[in-house]
Amino acid sequence: MRRRPRGAGSGGRGGRGERAQRDLSEWNPKTKLGRMVLKGELSTMGEALRTGLPVREPEIVDILLPETEDEVLDVNMVQRMTDSGRRVNFVITCVVGNKDGFVGLGRARGREVGPSIRRAIDNAKLNMIEVKRGCGSWECGCYRSHSLPFKVRGDSGSVEVTLKPAPQGVGLAVGDIAKSVLRLAGITDAWGFTKGHTKTTVNYAVATFEALRASARIKVREEQAERLKIKAGAEQVYVRKKAEAAAVAGSGEVELPEEVEVEGERLTEGPAETPVADEEAKET
Repeated sequence: MRRRPRGAGSGGRGGRGERAQRDLSEWNPKTKLGRMVLKGELSTMGEALRTGLPVREPEIVDILLPETEDEVLDVNMVQRMTDSGRRVNFVITCVVGNKDGFVGLGRARGREVGPSIRRAIDNAKLNMIEVKRGCGSWECGCYRSHSLPFKVRGDSGSVEVTLKPAPQGVGLAVGDIAKSVLRLAGITDAWGFTKGHTKTTVNYAVATFEALRASARIKVREEQAERLKIKAGAEQVYVRKKAEAAAVAGSGEVELPEEVEVEGERLTEGPAETPVADEEAKET
């Protein structure tokens, strides 16, 4: 027996709005990457992934990507007959992303649905990847990060997913499961081609996730990334500053350095001369 929840993201069933957020004030990191993030040595998620250290604590994603959203893709009920009777377990598949270049997929098993969903979300945060985006369609040429920069392929079980760049306005021409994964990854236009038994929700989701992982593994030279406007990760980068913790713990005011470069210094010098005044001076 398999049930698929209705709704998506924070607004539907299993959204973030229905679950309490984790309290990060009492977090004591146990890994090297977690201690670096807590000290403020790493301020973005891209820097954390480029260190090569494995992400073993979901609090790292909570700090560096506070704007993430989650969605439950599949709720599968598994029954097993034992000597003591029939035991029922739930297998949950969740996807987590910030809709701007970072996405993760995770699964968890448990006797209750609520705790299993929370564990699946934490596992998805541990599997967070950085997706390359761009405008690889010859029909568009806008050089914006709305689609894929090149064709990628991923498979899981009998399901094989091929994703191709699409011009603006096409949308996500894929199935519902792949559409949820691509949407949370920040891709708004893509062509999708599938093979195999795509009704298997888990394999379909994993194959789509592996296709996005393949885009992250492809090496792109700096000259190509600049010429084709290929963007890895988020366009609007959230930077965690060291002064945030002091501002929250103290009065909420952060001291600024003495020398600060400010654009538009003429605004403080006085009113600028208008073109009408210049013409009157010329006539006189």
